[in-house]
Amino acid sequence: MELKNYFPIWNQLTETQQKILSDAAVSRTVKKGTVIHNGSEDCVGLLLIKSGQLRAFIRSEEGREITIYRLFDLDICLFSASCMLSSIQFDVSIEAEKDTDLWVIPSEVYKQLTAQSAPLSNYTNEIMASRFSEVMWLIDQILWKRFDQRLAAFLLEEAELEGSDCLKITQEAIGNHLGTAREVVTRMLSHFQSEGLVKLSRGVVQITNLQRLRKLYPYHRD
Repeated sequence: MELKNYFPIWNQLTETQQKILSDAAVSRTVKKGTVIHNGSEDCVGLLLIKSGQLRAFIRSEEGREITIYRLFDLDICLFSASCMLSSIQFDVSIEAEKDTDLWVIPSEVYKQLTAQSAPLSNYTNEIMASRFSEVMWLIDQILWKRFDQRLAAFLLEEAELEGSDCLKITQEAIGNHLGTAREVVTRMLSHFQSEGLVKLSRGVVQITNLQRLRKLYPYHRD
C-alpha cells in the first residue's frame, strides 16, 4: 500500500512535501494485544493502517475501559499523535485487536507539514470531525439506548467484522468495549441465551438467532 493512498489531497501537496512525508514514514508491524499508544504522555506519531484492526479506547481511574472507535485498512489515527493536539483534554489509548501492519509518521513532521499546507490541514480537520462524530454516536448510545440494545449492536458488529456468527471473545473483553462491568455483560448474555439468541461457552459467544438479534437492535450506524 503506497503512502499516497491515505491522502486524497496528495496531488495538492508539493513534491517536497510529498517527499518529506514519504521519507518520514516508518513501516511497523504490531501483534494482537499490543498497546501502541497509551494516553497523552505517549506520542507515537500518526498511524496509517495498511492492514489489521486497532481500537481506540479511554480508561477510567478505576480501570474500566470503553471503546470509542475502531480503525481498519486505510484508516488514519490522529490520537496517537496527541502531542500535536493541544485541544484534546482526555487520554486515548490505542490497542491492536489483530496483527496489524502500519505506517508511523512522527508527530513533529506531520505538524510542520499541516502548518505549511492548507489542503493537508483541512484534511486533518475532516478526520478529526469524523472521529468526533463517532464519539458523539457513542455518547448517544450510552445515554439513550438500553444495555440489551447496545450489547445486541456490539454482537452484530462483531459478527460482521469477523464474518462469523461464532465470536471468540471473552465477556470481560465485551465489557471493556462497552464500558460496562463484566458482571453486567454476563447477566445480559445469560438472558440472551435463555431467549435463544446466543449460546455461551468459555471465551465464545455463538449467535443462534441473528434475525431476532437484529430486531432487538434495528438501528444502523452511518
